Amino acid sequence: MKDLHLELLKNELTLLEDSAKILSRSFQRCQDIGHKKEYSLEELDHFEGLTSRFARLSDILIQKTFRLIEILDLDLPGTVRDRINRAEKKDLIRSAQLFVEIRDLRNDIAHEYLSKKFIDIYQKVMEWTPVLLETVQNVKKYCERYIK
Repeated sequence: MKDLHLELLKNELTLLEDSAKILSRSFQRCQDIGHKKEYSLEELDHFEGLTSRFARLSDILIQKTFRLIEILDLDLPGTVRDRINRAEKKDLIRSAQLFVEIRDLRNDIAHEYLSKKFIDIYQKVMEWTPVLLETVQNVKKYCERYIK
């Protein structure tokens, strides 16, 4: 069973790395656009791609990767909040509270339909994207103990 989990972890780390590269590219493009009160349709498309990729990477980290690390570390399964708290204790993330906010932002991205609200969402995504990218590096380093 452990071999299966290790194979899943290798696949998960590849997925994380690929998702981080794509998010990083979108982030750079949106940094070049900058913060505005109004955006062109093309700029909105770029920010829409960024928010989608941000939400996807946060899901991969919280819902899949942290859960798999819990299994490998023989932790008892728990709630999303438990998973986030454990990730903080393992130094995978800077702050459990920040990741709760990232999770809430991911939900806002998925369920928000008011265009005025998206400007606030874009700002938070721009602020927190480096945190997600840093977390991917932390996860890769942590998982070196399992993958030699």
